[in-house]
Amino acid sequence: MTLKDKTVLVVGRGGGLARAVVLAAQEAGAQIITAGRSQEKLAEAYASTPDIRTEYVDLTDEASIATLGERIGSVDHVVTTASARARGRIADLDRDAVRLSFDTKVIGPLMLAKHLAGRINAGGSITLFSGVAAAKIAVGTLAVAITNGSVDVLARSLALELAPIRVNAVSPGVIDTGAWDGLGEQAKADYFKDLTERNPARRIGTEADIAEAVLFAMTNTFLTGQTLRIDGGEPLI
Repeated sequence: MTLKDKTVLVVGRGGGLARAVVLAAQEAGAQIITAGRSQEKLAEAYASTPDIRTEYVDLTDEASIATLGERIGSVDHVVTTASARARGRIADLDRDAVRLSFDTKVIGPLMLAKHLAGRINAGGSITLFSGVAAAKIAVGTLAVAITNGSVDVLARSLALELAPIRVNAVSPGVIDTGAWDGLGEQAKADYFKDLTERNPARRIGTEADIAEAVLFAMTNTFLTGQTLRIDGGEPLI
């Protein structure tokens, strides 16, 4: 199966992994719809990229998801990369931040499935985004871990209930998307160097690594209910 002339909806922002997925799918021949909380920012992000349609959606608002479905009609594949992280030790976790994490990455995608499943064409799929924290438990990432673990369970549950629509999750490890820039240049370099020396892949992941996994999830018609762990073997260390 190819993506030529297929319609792919990608929910997320206009940069990072979402953008990598959008551009890879478009290069593979797909018609792209992007959606996020700021349609204006999406339009700006893709202004130089032709034939990408932008839409508004707020994954924390079910009515917003329902109306998105009405506007876009039928699609072939749905990918949601949206997240809202709640990091920190348990004593420092903010209840609202944890709720937002679940709302954005678990409940929101569940509502996407609810309202878009009936609009997904035969042979279509849904791809969710999990993360390495679910497989590598560490102090300070508790909320991230339980959110991502819930995504993994959601993918399996939806794969069974929505069959034959295929549902999978992609679980990135440490990817150089700019998300780590907040550490500061030297701290980021030190962290990447340490991880590169210890993980089995001996390198940091790239946006292309993740985009290729999403394309595989969309096009392999015998893959469903799985979490593709594209993490360089990080949980092993």
